Amino acid sequence: MKKFIRMITAAVCAVLCCAFAPVTAETYDRVDRDVSSSAAAMALVDGDTGEILYSKNCDARREPASTTKICTAITVIENYTLLDLPMPIPDEAVGVEGSSLYLQKGEMLTVRDLLYGLMLQSGNDCATALAIIVGGSVEGFVKLMNETAEKAGAENTHFMNPHGLHHEEHYTTARDLCAISYYAMQNELFREIVATKYHSTPYHNHDYDRRFPNKNKILFNYEGGNGIKTGYTRHSGRCLVSSATRNGKTYICTVLNCYDMFEECMRLMDRAFARR
Repeated sequence: MKKFIRMITAAVCAVLCCAFAPVTAETYDRVDRDVSSSAAAMALVDGDTGEILYSKNCDARREPASTTKICTAITVIENYTLLDLPMPIPDEAVGVEGSSLYLQKGEMLTVRDLLYGLMLQSGNDCATALAIIVGGSVEGFVKLMNETAEKAGAENTHFMNPHGLHHEEHYTTARDLCAISYYAMQNELFREIVATKYHSTPYHNHDYDRRFPNKNKILFNYEGGNGIKTGYTRHSGRCLVSSATRNGKTYICTVLNCYDMFEECMRLMDRAFARR
């Protein structure tokens, strides 16, 4: 009987020790690797190493909507050098559906201004113009985009256009979008563009400039917010890749098909910053 009591006591002590043992960095990572999220798919990575810290369905193929433009922008930056040379807007870029900078026939803009229109205003017309200017055609540029994605470490991504409008074969994953974003954020010009709150460009046939804000509320509402890109289509739902830096530490968070995308990214990044 005494032996049985000693066994029970030892077992209870072992359980209590486990329950109240200090949470080490190793156990913290293991417990939080898969976290609850309102997003259909999500991944958060260390912005210094690219390591995934939190995830949910991060390898599920999903439409990325305008977060596609992250890859569009870094592909342009890596494949085109005459950023400040005014270029004629291709006819194919006039009147593209969805979000737009309202580019006009006969207008000329620099590639740099088109990049700001692409990433701040989410201009689908800017995406089309950049694709044709840099790639010679939309198809030629999309080939470059997929090469860029592969170079960034994306293994489950296939782009069919430079803007993210619906296409059955246009997809990526939360993991891959984080990988592409981590790769892009190593580039100084890309970081500068996605952290810009407002930008102005010449406005063809007007006596004033276009001045437009960045649609990414992370820049305005979150301490240390410095990127990256919003997205939405009826097929994709609301999507966001966000980034923030505090005290020299950066995190990048992707949420796909997430109604409260800004709040969810802020919550997840708060959790990451609290780990330190």
